[in-house]
Amino acid sequence: MAFGPVGGGGMGRGAVAAPGLEFAGIPEELAATADKLTAKEPDWSGAHVPFRHAAPAARRFGLRDMLLAHRRAMILALVLVIVETAAMQAGPLLTQFGIDRGIARHDMRALVVIALVYIVTVILAATVSGLRVSWTGAVGQRMLYDLRVRVFAHLQRLSLDFFTDEKAGRIMTRMTSDIEALNQLLQDGLVSLCVQGLTMLVVTVVLLVDDLKLGLITVFFVLPTMGALTLWFRRRSDAAYDDVREQIANVLSDLQENLSGMPVVTATGRQRRNIAMHRAIVGRYRGANVETARLNAIYGPGSQLVGVIGQGLILLIGGWFVLHGQLTVGKLTAFMLYLGSFFAPIQQMVQLYGTYQAGQAAVRKLSDLFAIAPSVRQDADAVPLPPISGTIELRGVSFGYRPDEPVLHDIDLVIPAGQTIALVGPTGAGKSTIAKLVTRFYDPTAGQVLIDGHDLREVTLDSLRRQLGVVPQEPFLFAGSLRDNLAFARPDAGDDEVWDAVTAVGLDDLVRRLPDGLDSYVHERGTSMSAGERQLVALGRAFLAQPRVVVLDEATSNLDLRSERRIEAALDRLVEGRTAVLIAHRLSTAMRADRVAVIDGGRLVEYGSHDDLVRGEGRYREMFRTWEHSWQHS
Repeated sequence: MAFGPVGGGGMGRGAVAAPGLEFAGIPEELAATADKLTAKEPDWSGAHVPFRHAAPAARRFGLRDMLLAHRRAMILALVLVIVETAAMQAGPLLTQFGIDRGIARHDMRALVVIALVYIVTVILAATVSGLRVSWTGAVGQRMLYDLRVRVFAHLQRLSLDFFTDEKAGRIMTRMTSDIEALNQLLQDGLVSLCVQGLTMLVVTVVLLVDDLKLGLITVFFVLPTMGALTLWFRRRSDAAYDDVREQIANVLSDLQENLSGMPVVTATGRQRRNIAMHRAIVGRYRGANVETARLNAIYGPGSQLVGVIGQGLILLIGGWFVLHGQLTVGKLTAFMLYLGSFFAPIQQMVQLYGTYQAGQAAVRKLSDLFAIAPSVRQDADAVPLPPISGTIELRGVSFGYRPDEPVLHDIDLVIPAGQTIALVGPTGAGKSTIAKLVTRFYDPTAGQVLIDGHDLREVTLDSLRRQLGVVPQEPFLFAGSLRDNLAFARPDAGDDEVWDAVTAVGLDDLVRRLPDGLDSYVHERGTSMSAGERQLVALGRAFLAQPRVVVLDEATSNLDLRSERRIEAALDRLVEGRTAVLIAHRLSTAMRADRVAVIDGGRLVEYGSHDDLVRGEGRYREMFRTWEHSWQHS
């Protein structure tokens, strides 16, 4: 039976939960702080969310797209970076002035002025750095917020075949691990790369202006060597970080699959074997990370070695210039300090480059996701489907989930409005496929599916789905209140309408027994309810939506006799006055339908009423005799 929501059950803030029970409330000493925090939280519940079934114009997604979408904020961030870099790099130049114009000339006044200016530039750099970190952090989170919504909206737009072919864990990786890698890039990497890159540019210019000969030695010795090393690292690390993203997707996919199938794992004693398989998958992920670490271990110390050799060379040559009067001590000191400022960003960029590569690999994975187009598309000129009476027609319909494996062959079928049709046939005959075409979960590869003469490909998806009700064999309930699950298709339904649906499907006894009635908490997938109760909730959800056409997978195939009778009574009330397509696994269900369509090998082999088909000499009569014999001897 359902339980109350977390923190509910009438407990006060200071109530303490018994061991093993859910969280019982906020302690009194933390209540005031919690209230202040929640008061500052924005209310997202009433926000208008735009959504279109038609995907945006196809183009590759990249980091550039994210930055351009927030270009004004990024321009301000760039201004802050420039000011911060300029203030930070004033130090060596002021040191040169302090030595040559203050210490060397014994000018205390000049030394004090230079020292005060030095302190001001340090304070300015620290202040601007703080502003830059705060601003870029907020902008980065805004980008990630937009990206998460965009990914989720794209997943909502994709057709069922994508979720059938793709593992749930890999999809979760796009929303979790990949976006987290982007978070690291936007929060720590990208702006820092800009700061360090701008620092290197500024320092290079200063070195060339300060002393052309030493500057040219630095540029022509250090830059080519660092450039060659960086090109090698980039080429090797691109593949390595792509492999890391791929392997973490495999880890999460295997984890999700095992958690979802835990009852089967436990029942079959597969724990030891599954651990071994997961260890192999985690081992490949570890190997991918070891490879990136090895590359960083070469690139980091290698670049540091180049920097140390460069500094030693400049010290030797610059010292010779000082000894021969061609360079002042202050200028050499400033040059060495700038040289340190030149190599420090290189070391920082070595550390940040891994973050950058991980973020770029995540961008490529997300780009691949955005490049997937829905197989069931809403045309730009699609029109709203007017209120329908419910006549369904399949004209020459053929379909295959894969082009080389047809499932349906040239189906011609008419279902009059207000009638119930039962689709019967052996497993894999194509019964569920016909239902998926009627609801436009898929489009036929040939032929047309029409409702009241309207080709489903020519009407908007929202207007079609509002007039359809679907009840699967295994109903899916979401974590939330019972009311939310019933009103899933009509969240604006009033209490009277919800109770009408509850009463219509015979769920009222259950609701009255629950401690919080319609507000009782339903656990994820409805695990706190029995199979029959979940099915009644699914029927109530369909009834509340008031569809004109109802598509039902066999709703009683996995239930006991008592629950089956309750579900059948609810089904009768649901299909009354509506067109109903019923996938019948039991002939007892087909006998209740107005018409029966026998599907075998992807073809419509018989169509008519139960009585007519039983009197015939076809496939249905054989099925009925087999069922009747098994029923008599059961």
